[in-house]
Amino acid sequence: MTDPLPSLVCSSCGRDYDAHAWRCDCGAPLDFAAPPTDRAADPLPERPPDSWIDTRAGLWSFEPLLPVDRRVSLGEGLTPLVDAPEWDAEFKLEYVFPTGSFKDRGATVTLSLADALGVERVVEDSSGNAGAAIATYAARAGVDAEIYVPASIKPAKRRAIERTDATPVPIEGSREDVTAACVDAVEDGDAWYASHAWNPAFFAGTATVAYEICAQRDWTAPDAVVTPLGHGTLFLGAYRGFRALVDAGWIDSLPKMLGAQAAGYAPIADELHGRDGQTNDVADGIQIREPVRRDQILGAIADTGGDAVAVSESDTEDALAALRSRGFDVEPTCAVAPAALDTYRERGAVAPDDDVVVALTGSGLKIQ
Repeated sequence: MTDPLPSLVCSSCGRDYDAHAWRCDCGAPLDFAAPPTDRAADPLPERPPDSWIDTRAGLWSFEPLLPVDRRVSLGEGLTPLVDAPEWDAEFKLEYVFPTGSFKDRGATVTLSLADALGVERVVEDSSGNAGAAIATYAARAGVDAEIYVPASIKPAKRRAIERTDATPVPIEGSREDVTAACVDAVEDGDAWYASHAWNPAFFAGTATVAYEICAQRDWTAPDAVVTPLGHGTLFLGAYRGFRALVDAGWIDSLPKMLGAQAAGYAPIADELHGRDGQTNDVADGIQIREPVRRDQILGAIADTGGDAVAVSESDTEDALAALRSRGFDVEPTCAVAPAALDTYRERGAVAPDDDVVVALTGSGLKIQ
C-alpha cells in the first residue's frame, strides 16, 4: 500500500509542503517530493509482475507507483493500443474512458488523494474534458465540485458536468481568464484545487499511460510518442511515466516526446521554432498560451530529444476527417496529434522505420 499523505516540494525553490497545498509561495507548481520508484512501500521487483496489467484493476494495476491508494475509481484505464496502418503507427485510444477522455487518469488519482485528505469541496477550471472528469469522480467520491468553464464551452461538455450535480461557473474571456477566476475562488474560499495543470496528483495519474503502453508492448518503449499539448497534462505525465520505467530498469530508453499544439496557441512550438502567424480555433481543448509547467515541458523535450510543432486549422480538419473515416470517432483536438506526426516525418524527426504511438485523447461523442 502507498502512503495516502505524500509530501510535496516546489519545482523551483525546493520548499516543502504537505499534500493539501497546490502552489508554492514563490508561484511555482509543486511536485511529489519522492519519484514514483521511491514512493513504493516495498522494493520494486526486477521485472514488473504479470498482475500489473489486470483488466479488473485498470490503471490501478500500477498502484505501487501511484501516490495514494485506490479510493475513488470507475474501473478506468488499460485503454486499447491498436494498429493504425494508414498512419504507420499505433493509436492509444485514450477516449475510451468513463467520461470520454484521458483526463479520467488524473481525476481518479486526484480524487483518491482528496478522499484521503478528507476534502469536502473541490474546484477546477477547464475547457470541458478535465471539468467533466473531476465532476464525475467528485460525484463518485461524494464530494461537492465547482467547475470554472469558458462561457463558450460546448453544450455537451457543460451537460456532462451538470449531470453530476457539480456546479459549472461560466467565465467570459480567454482560457487564462477562466483560470484566474478559479484561482481567485480557491484563494478566497475553503475548496481544494483539483487542477489538471497544477495538482501533481493529476500528473501521477496521467503517467499511467506510459506504464500501459509499455505493458501492452511486452515492456518495450516505442521510439516516439505523439500527444496533443496544451498544459502538458498527458505529455508531461507520459514523460514522467517513461522516466520512472527507465529508472526502475524495466525499459531501456526514453521515447522521443513529440507535442502537437494548436497554431496561435502554441507557446512551446513558438519558442522552439518561431510563430507562423496562423490560428487554429478548431482544437479548442489545447488553447493554452501560458502553460503552468512550461519549463518542465521544455525539459521533457530536451531530455528525450523531442519537439513540439504548431498544427494549422486546415491540417486538423483534414486529420479529423481521415480519423473518422477509419473508425476513430474523436473530437477535433485529438486530430492535432496524427496531423503533427505527418509534420514530424516531413522534417525527419520521425524516421520511416521508427515505432510510433499516437494518443487519441477525447471522444467525438462529447461535441454534439
